[in-house]
Amino acid sequence: MGISLGHREVGAADHWILALDPAPSLACTHLVRTPYPHVAISLLGSFSVDVPAELQAAADAAASDKFGRAVVFPGSSSLTGRLTVGEIVSGSAIDRVEVLGSGMADPDTIVDTRDFVRPQFRSGNLVLVTMPAAGEVLVPFETRDPTPCCADHP
Repeated sequence: MGISLGHREVGAADHWILALDPAPSLACTHLVRTPYPHVAISLLGSFSVDVPAELQAAADAAASDKFGRAVVFPGSSSLTGRLTVGEIVSGSAIDRVEVLGSGMADPDTIVDTRDFVRPQFRSGNLVLVTMPAAGEVLVPFETRDPTPCCADHP
């Protein structure tokens, strides 16, 4: 199901998703432009949420979108600490782990999850994008608290 409540930031949408009880089996965020730029949500599970009429088109777009950013997915709660790429793929719904600009990650490579994993949902596959970090490990490309664009500019 698609939901649009007008969240302006992905963090706010994440918080809303993570507060659902019971938790959905799959929840993704989607950047939408209609009727204004915001974050819509798609959920797999049985939920009843009233979507404001002016945001229904955005909710419908989220429900039919083949791309998104997964917040909750099978195995997501176990992706904490340091795990190998192979453990991530075998222990969750993530289909593959990629290194930004370098292709597929080796199954034996360690990923320091930093307890925050948000794979991209791409045409039916969950793909975790990572980047190299100190200590010859990978870390998820998306961080929990990203630096806002132009934060160091006057």
